[in-house]
Amino acid sequence: QVQLVESGGGLVQPGGSLRLSCEASGRTFSNYAMGWFRQAPGKEREFVSDINWSGRTTAYADSVKGRFTISRTKAKNTAYLQMNSLKPEDTAVYYCVAGETGKGYPYWGQGTQVTVSS
Repeated sequence: QVQLVESGGGLVQPGGSLRLSCEASGRTFSNYAMGWFRQAPGKEREFVSDINWSGRTTAYADSVKGRFTISRTKAKNTAYLQMNSLKPEDTAVYYCVAGETGKGYPYWGQGTQVTVSS
């Protein structure tokens, strides 16, 4: 059974940083893309970033470009989201996702709360 477990969320002041981690288990993820979505209260879930199986190709939402960086380990089963210069509008539950390239993201984690507030 595939499992994605996120960690690293929390409360941070505006301008601060957090690093989210997502550990995948239950199958081989070396040929899977991994990524992050988020959902703020009262808003629809939105794409944040993803990274292809090799780690060489990444994509970001315009709202986080230049502030967030996605990466994954060489073993390919752990993904990270380094979030810098955080803003109150980044407050949301962040979900880790995984799936075969070009086939969407059928696997989702349980989510981790990120709150940016002074």
